[in-house]
Amino acid sequence: MSPSNTNADNRLPLTKRPRRLRRNPSIRSLVSETKLSVDDLIYPMFVMEGENQRVEIVSMPNCYRYSLDLLLVEIAELYTLGVKAVALFPVVSESKKDDNGTESYNPEGLAQQAVRAIKAQTPGTIVITDVALDPFTTHGHDGVIDEHGVILNDETVEILVKMAVSQAQAGCDMVAPSDMMDGRIGAIRQGLDAHGFTDVAIMAYSAKYASAYYGPFRDALDSAPKFGDKKTYQMDPANAREALTEIELDIAEGADIVMVKPALAYLDIIHQVKANCNVPVAAYNVSGEYSMIKAAAQLGWIDEQKIVMETLLSIKRAGADLILTYFAKDVALILKK
Repeated sequence: MSPSNTNADNRLPLTKRPRRLRRNPSIRSLVSETKLSVDDLIYPMFVMEGENQRVEIVSMPNCYRYSLDLLLVEIAELYTLGVKAVALFPVVSESKKDDNGTESYNPEGLAQQAVRAIKAQTPGTIVITDVALDPFTTHGHDGVIDEHGVILNDETVEILVKMAVSQAQAGCDMVAPSDMMDGRIGAIRQGLDAHGFTDVAIMAYSAKYASAYYGPFRDALDSAPKFGDKKTYQMDPANAREALTEIELDIAEGADIVMVKPALAYLDIIHQVKANCNVPVAAYNVSGEYSMIKAAAQLGWIDEQKIVMETLLSIKRAGADLILTYFAKDVALILKK
């Protein structure tokens, strides 16, 4: 018997040789269990007031706040690369903020203007709008507060409904409540339907954890809380079963897509959610995850392109159908090659 057909002790035949299916790139591609496509990607983008402005976010290298005119240029390019879904986050001036975030449902607000402009220019782009008050409040929390600094759930939900309806009136395809107030998905669904927006989908930030990975994002929006933290409404990182409860509630209330945020430290949650629900699952590859890769790459410690592709592949392998990532454009360029 030839040594090539025996194991190390030269006695028993090796009937299983997994390396047969790793011999060359074509075979590896043929049997690959997980595929990453540009169709899986949603690009989070920051829009700011003004004209001809592109301001790099210091803690997020190669990510920018765009004035609306330059945002449109970027979105047109993204569309040609195959990135057909964007998630919008408005950078609101301090003069337009108040304790209750009333600017959030201004029909002429920055987000609403951006939605109308994008849909007019590139109607095939799926525009997803954030539904949360923290970019619009003076205190930086996702809800209305009382005199003791307690975030009021039901009063906040009333404003979130107005915000979602205003965004739908502007023409968004999907609203994405990221606030983590109880009952807001059902209330938003009811509000959208009552105004005739039965086709506007809801992508719920269902399992959104009180994570330290959000720091660079809060730099981008200048939305860090001015007091306390968000642990009374965002989830405890220690909890997994609670995520399934949140998912179940949001689906029952009308969520079309559910989301886990962050992604990398919560791959186990993504996997459990995927196994326990029958709606599409999104995962948010958040700002802190992005910035860590960028920082290590700038120091020459890692191969950025390989790490990015491996990272997003791992998120999809865990069970995500959709991935929100600041690497979306980079990945589209890589896949195009």
